[in-house]
Amino acid sequence: MSHVADTEELLEELATLPTLAHPTVSPDGDQIAFYYDITGRNELHVLNVESGEVTQWSEGDVPRNARWPINWAADGDSVFFHLDNNGNEQNDIYRISQDGKAEAVVEMDGQVAINDIGEDGDTLIIGSSRDGQMNLYNHDLSSGETAKITEYERAAAGAILSPECDQIAYATNESDNFDNQDIYIADTDGATTQNLDIGDTGAEASPADWGPDGERLLISDNSTDLGRLGVYDVNSEELTWFENDEFEESPKAFLPDGKRVLGYRSREAESVPIIYDSETGEATEFDLPGGVASFGTEAIVDKNRVVLTHTTPTQRPELLIYNIETHEHKTLVEAEYGPFSTNDFADADYITVESDGVPETDQAAVEHDPYEEFEIGALLFDSGQRPSPLIINPHGGPRARDTKRFNLYTQVLVSLGFSVLQVNYRGSTGRGREFVEELYDDWGGAEQGDIVTITEHVLDEHDWLNDDQVVVFGGSYGGYSAYWQMVQYPDLYEAGIAWIGLTDLEDMFETTMPHFRTELMEKYLGTPTENPEIYEERSPVNYVSNLDAPIFLIHGVNDRRVPVSQARIFKEALEDRDLEETDDYEYKELGEEGHASSDQDQKLRTFQALANFLDRRVGTNPKSIVADD
Repeated sequence: MSHVADTEELLEELATLPTLAHPTVSPDGDQIAFYYDITGRNELHVLNVESGEVTQWSEGDVPRNARWPINWAADGDSVFFHLDNNGNEQNDIYRISQDGKAEAVVEMDGQVAINDIGEDGDTLIIGSSRDGQMNLYNHDLSSGETAKITEYERAAAGAILSPECDQIAYATNESDNFDNQDIYIADTDGATTQNLDIGDTGAEASPADWGPDGERLLISDNSTDLGRLGVYDVNSEELTWFENDEFEESPKAFLPDGKRVLGYRSREAESVPIIYDSETGEATEFDLPGGVASFGTEAIVDKNRVVLTHTTPTQRPELLIYNIETHEHKTLVEAEYGPFSTNDFADADYITVESDGVPETDQAAVEHDPYEEFEIGALLFDSGQRPSPLIINPHGGPRARDTKRFNLYTQVLVSLGFSVLQVNYRGSTGRGREFVEELYDDWGGAEQGDIVTITEHVLDEHDWLNDDQVVVFGGSYGGYSAYWQMVQYPDLYEAGIAWIGLTDLEDMFETTMPHFRTELMEKYLGTPTENPEIYEERSPVNYVSNLDAPIFLIHGVNDRRVPVSQARIFKEALEDRDLEETDDYEYKELGEEGHASSDQDQKLRTFQALANFLDRRVGTNPKSIVADD
């Protein structure tokens, strides 16, 4: 028998659980490339679909952090990947072949992101912020020449190449309505640009895939509130929508017959793959257990089979091949559990509460009148400890949501003895455009009240939760939420952890990457010049005097999304208030790391920092795990 008892050993075992990321099918459907850290470091692996044999291609050449996806070359002999400098996301594009030889393909200033690779073997469409805003470029793989093909003030992204590589479809916004997003078609040299005028002004439309005939586009649109799938005929300009009035849905790809399309359906806190038949308009859900299924860059093996990952709160991600005719599936790569079993992990209960955005807990920074009432959903993970301290864990994004998937950070907190509450506040995805837009012009408002309202509910409903031991912990926009919760609702919390979070909204606007400036800050809040009041009023740094519990500031020094200046500004404000580090607050900068990391060593470093703070400030009760050798 092996025994995991002390905190250090427990965290190390959790951090080193191998994780598979970004599976993508080769052009001929015979191979699947993916990132996998079974060796302890993220490396590129390739699986033969028929034999099941897995081969490791890289040896330290690919990034340690598996944030960015990978793409096959058209000939199936090499794989393209993104490479940055210690997590700063200022990517260049590299290619690696089976013999392990890696070479630079595109090296440019700013952030570079692969959009699509042409079937002709020569055309590579990338996005780059080289000249400021994120725009599109055509890189010729044969000549090595790169040409800029769009010049927009707003970010252009999501470009996909037609089968003949003579056209691209992409999304951007040229309208006066900042919330808008349209689909464009252009020649691959950027000429003959056409706005397809799909959907309402103020809604968001995006291309997902070209049909095999090169005459149709699979698209998404949220003009009717809930996201929907549709097919646009480029020649006739006719649109066919796959309608449903119950679920948010999003497209993935045409199947090889061109008559069926692959997509996702959001249902409460689950993500379910679906197939739409374009002739009948009927949708068929995949026959999988409840949880979260996701497709990689390319998912289609052949006319009847697709590849996806599937996970639940207690089941780690597994790579599956699914037959859409028989609805049978086979596991290609099983999840590794080390000394743990699925029974060692906490499952999630999905709960809902009506919230008007104003909880009973006193508002210390900004007083709000009641907002419109919404049903707010949340996931509650029971640690099993009695009584149990509670960690409120708001998601990032903010355009995101928490789902019934395996979340290693959640299970780390549970293993330390904390129950965890994750709230899909107004502004979260999965509920339609109007729900998302509730967060426009209101960061630090009703969404933060939603978090507290549902927290008050679970504390009232479950007497095994200790309402004197409530902690908030979040990263990115969740880090902003952690800062804001601590200054807006100080009576609720015994401690808080703000990880890679926003503290000064004007500084964030000035220092983040250009496409985050427009597509996040300006889209949600306007500019500091246009809306100085909200930038001032909703910045947590302006309310440090409200803090009434110890706070832990933790931030990667190479973060370009939310620059480390955000943490440093808040720390300076704490010093100006004569608060003492180690006594009143704790501060840690993470070197060689940007906006979080999937690297095992870097995850372990973060886990240890969290556990040490929680043990000092609240007290931890690590689980003792016993498993067979």
